Amino acid sequence: MDNNNSNLTNDPQELLKAKHKQDQHKTQFTNFARSVSGNTPVDSGQATPEQHREPDQQNTMKSVENRMIGD
Repeated sequence: MDNNNSNLTNDPQELLKAKHKQDQHKTQFTNFARSVSGNTPVDSGQATPEQHREPDQQNTMKSVENRMIGD
């Protein structure tokens, strides 16, 4: 990645040009990563609600507290 700290700008055209360059770099990296990984499933690294069913003790305590205040 280029070191752009020495030529910071607020010029919209320059900013757009830099963004397009970054987008192109991201696209190239994504294509490379996909070609290397083959047909493996994509995992965002986040647990879905179906996978994550642990009770949330803090929310439970807050619900109890709210019920006590409401009475």
